[in-house]
Amino acid sequence: MACVLLFNRLLPFSHRLTRTSIGVLSLLLSYLCYCALFPAGTVMQKSGDVTPGCRRDAADGAKRRPEKAASCAPTAADARASGAHASRPRSDRRPPSTARAARSDTPSPPVGSLKFGNKKLPNAIIVGVKKGGTRAVLEFIRIHPDVRAAGTETHFFDRNYDRGLEWYRGLMPRTLESQITMEKTPSYFVTKETPRRISAMSRDTKLIVVVRDPVTRAISDYTQTLTKSPDLPSFQELAFRNQSAGAVDASWNAIRIGLYALHLENWLHYFPLSQIHFVSGERLITDPAGELARVQDFLGLKRIVTDKHFYFNRTKGFPCLKKPESSGSPRCLGKSKGRTHVQIDRDAIEQLRDFYRPYNVKFYEMVGHDFKWE
Repeated sequence: MACVLLFNRLLPFSHRLTRTSIGVLSLLLSYLCYCALFPAGTVMQKSGDVTPGCRRDAADGAKRRPEKAASCAPTAADARASGAHASRPRSDRRPPSTARAARSDTPSPPVGSLKFGNKKLPNAIIVGVKKGGTRAVLEFIRIHPDVRAAGTETHFFDRNYDRGLEWYRGLMPRTLESQITMEKTPSYFVTKETPRRISAMSRDTKLIVVVRDPVTRAISDYTQTLTKSPDLPSFQELAFRNQSAGAVDASWNAIRIGLYALHLENWLHYFPLSQIHFVSGERLITDPAGELARVQDFLGLKRIVTDKHFYFNRTKGFPCLKKPESSGSPRCLGKSKGRTHVQIDRDAIEQLRDFYRPYNVKFYEMVGHDFKWE
């Protein structure tokens, strides 16, 4: 209507204008009429919407926050607003409930918080023996990138068996499919029920036994116990029923553990000898790399742990691990390793050697190796 009135007003003056001027004036009038009929807000809204269902409420202005339809894709302005919101201090952000109402998607957890691998029952177990060097073998083999091990002794098969395999699995570290899961509990080797229980879990479990001269092992065992119980009777009182007659008390646990042949017979009822690997506690001290090479072969691992990982600590009288690149100092075993043994009467030691000799010989024959404990 406004355009018609404007044309009527200008019509009397049209005879004074040239044809070109009339054309320009017509275009100008057409543009003014178009602007009057289609406000700028409407034009911008239509050109900015990505989908027909994306409408904004222009009537309410600042009174109401514009709303988008469910199918509305974010615009560049939305992206800038979102970035600005993310950069605000935490106290300025909307409460969690409001944020959830405004967004239907749930953000993914950061990559650093994801846990890789699964907890699996062990493929290999260091089953013994106490004071033979089991902790050293575990710490040394854990250098290998394809080995993950429980850090503490689980005592599942001798003390916690009633808790069930799922409880036991929960104690294991997370491993990838290519990695071996391990644990060590030295008391397993002398516990009668353990071979049957491990076999029931898996007959394919690989077993590692770290053995040591049974006389030296018994003295080391006694030395460790003495640090916890200073009022303990003397070694000779515990080791002999009648020392003058050479009668050894095999019921004392420190002596009983060293009867390797008797304990091994129990294991061979459930596992073939090929599934049991024996580590020499003596060679573990003099040649740790050589012993670890054989352990890696037994576990089917590439020989990655080598002599470059070890150095001999003369103070402790025991090999230690050289410092890794990520650490500032070498890593030795705890202060209980390499502890000076209690001095035992020479006659008592010879009597114990006589006692163990037939058991040692039988053990050598069973495993096909002479450990030379004489």
